[in-house]
Amino acid sequence: MQTLLALSIALFAGLMMSRVTKKWNLPAVTAYLVAGILIGPFCLGRIGVEGIGFISLENVESFKILSDVALGFIAFTMGNEFRVEALKKVGKKAVVIAIFQALVATAFVDLALFGLHLLMPEKLPLSAVLTLGAIATATAPAATLMVVKQYKADGPLTRMLLPVVALDDMVGLIVFAVSFGIARALESGHVDMVSVLVDPIVEVVVSLGLGALIGLAFHWSEQFFYSRSKRLSISVTFVFLAVALSQLHFSIGPVTVGFSTLLVCMAMGTIFCNLCDFSEELMERIDRWTGPLMVLFFVLSGSDLNFAVFADWAIILAGVVYILFRSFGKILGARISAGFTHCEPTIQKYLGITLLPQAGVSLGMSLTAMSLGAPGTIIRNICLFAVLVYELAGPLLTKIALQKAGEIPEKPMPEREKAKLASKK
Repeated sequence: MQTLLALSIALFAGLMMSRVTKKWNLPAVTAYLVAGILIGPFCLGRIGVEGIGFISLENVESFKILSDVALGFIAFTMGNEFRVEALKKVGKKAVVIAIFQALVATAFVDLALFGLHLLMPEKLPLSAVLTLGAIATATAPAATLMVVKQYKADGPLTRMLLPVVALDDMVGLIVFAVSFGIARALESGHVDMVSVLVDPIVEVVVSLGLGALIGLAFHWSEQFFYSRSKRLSISVTFVFLAVALSQLHFSIGPVTVGFSTLLVCMAMGTIFCNLCDFSEELMERIDRWTGPLMVLFFVLSGSDLNFAVFADWAIILAGVVYILFRSFGKILGARISAGFTHCEPTIQKYLGITLLPQAGVSLGMSLTAMSLGAPGTIIRNICLFAVLVYELAGPLLTKIALQKAGEIPEKPMPEREKAKLASKK
């Protein structure tokens, strides 16, 4: 009863908050995050009644399976952006931009935080500096995709944005694995070249391979079903399967084999969408079916934001530096690479702003970094502070950028409003 009550309150709070924020033309994502904060451990949860708000961060963590599944559907949908005909138009440009802006963001954050490290080495160890620089690459695909869908954005910027966000996380995984391997070597005093160079490449390759195999199996299976409901059901089945298999983790000799949920589901979506004749129609039905799941995902993300990080001035200072230099790196890197690849002026001007949201992937990286011990705790807290700011401001900035680029269509005035206006005249 408590589980269902908590989920119903989370859904209701998110939906009602979206009605409130609509008056200020804020994205629905922001509303859901604010609702999560309000019913989370630091607000309503302080009452201590389980089921009426989330009473602790551990309580929020118990719903992690919902977040994993939601990320699976988000990644699967993003695979739709890698259709062959679309890649012919933006493929090379998207790859160059994704790699360049990610590396520029990493370089900016590394240099800025290294300066802080020299001023307060005990508060910000070098291993934390390197790891945070790698985490700076990650962009939140969920928030970006949600804003694009809510406002039905379309145009050169939107068509470039989605593949860049998808590729950005692939680049981020590799950069993080290398940087984290070096950070771990600094802490232990032992350099392990396998974990630094081999493991990240293996993770990307096996994740894409597993996703491709599941995509082929999905395409083969859907041919046995003709009704819309059964095709939707088989789609949900394979996303669940992909999320489940991506949790596998094992070792082959010195090499650790792990999978990325985002890459597995994205590869599955890419293969399926390029093979299936009716994939566009099926994607639309999946979007409608996953609506409540996405609301829960963002409400839970808001509830998981830890306000305890405000207790340490050093964390706040490092967090502010991280946010400013990551943002500058993303914007400058996207502008330079978009100009180099001769993209449209709107892409050069606004793409970097749309790449600022940061959440799930970066938090996952920070959780991995916890194995460093004390530096891992510092990384986690700075990351939580940054996510708190980015998740609240990022969706709004994405909306503004798409609006400035002229890619959000104006909503037609409702008949009721037209009648009121006519009566006044």
